[in-house]
Amino acid sequence: MNTHQKLEIIKKMLGLTQTKLAEKFGVSFAAFNSWWTGKSNPRAKMQAAIDELFLEVIGQKIIPEDKLIAKKQALNKKNKEHKSIITEILNNPDIRDQFILKLTYHSNSIEGSTLTEPDTAAILFDNAALPNKSLTEQLEAKNHQTALNYLFNHVAKKEKINENLVLKLHSILMNGVRPDAGIYRNHAVRITGVNLPTANYMSVAKLMPEIMTQIAKKNKDIIAQSAGVHSKFEQIHPFSDGNGRIGRLLMNAMLLNSNFAPAIIRQEQKQLYYTYLYKAQTKKDNSQLEDFLCEAIFDGFKILERVDVR
Repeated sequence: MNTHQKLEIIKKMLGLTQTKLAEKFGVSFAAFNSWWTGKSNPRAKMQAAIDELFLEVIGQKIIPEDKLIAKKQALNKKNKEHKSIITEILNNPDIRDQFILKLTYHSNSIEGSTLTEPDTAAILFDNAALPNKSLTEQLEAKNHQTALNYLFNHVAKKEKINENLVLKLHSILMNGVRPDAGIYRNHAVRITGVNLPTANYMSVAKLMPEIMTQIAKKNKDIIAQSAGVHSKFEQIHPFSDGNGRIGRLLMNAMLLNSNFAPAIIRQEQKQLYYTYLYKAQTKKDNSQLEDFLCEAIFDGFKILERVDVR
């Protein structure tokens, strides 16, 4: 595989423009474009950087344990700097609204919503009705907002993360969208685009309590625990629709419950996210998913600390 082919895959997986990718490599657009068109070849050091990023985005990079530990330690330090993150969110409407906007926009976009971030903001905060957008997409945005508010209050009241919460969140998310809102599926489903078997629908009611038991276990490494639960939940695929959004809500409930900022998984990183999730599910290697999750939580802390965030 030549350099151009690797760069094309990197660009697609990271969701970046050529200009942004040039910035990521620390070179001018002219230099990057020369590699892209094959007019010149990167120097050895830069070629090594391209090769390393290529392995990372296709899920074949080995994450050094010490680097992952360092990221987790940095997040634990931030955790200790905040007495109660859920209280900060609820007591500061600007922070709460930023989390609601970012989590709603990105989570729905990952699932195929065509709403832009400004569209989503208008629907959520101005109660706007957009004539050029589907009513279902607009309803799903409002439902996700309601589900998040319910989740925030649930965590604030220190109530348990259990099946009742999962079913309630699904009933809110799919209210007016699907007739089986809040009900486990009673038929087979396939995950589009991957060769990954989901649970037999007759086993869902047995497997979901196992997920809840895993959540209830005391674990000093909440990143590893959240990644493991998320991976297993998505493979079970307990609902007819909405599994990705509910899985991310559940993961963020776990993080908030341990006083971590919610993870902002961005729609432009969708392919990267799916690659690492699939690796965790098929190779039993959560390292890249955990590393990815760390970065998403750092983005959550930026919102919490009112640092400019995309």
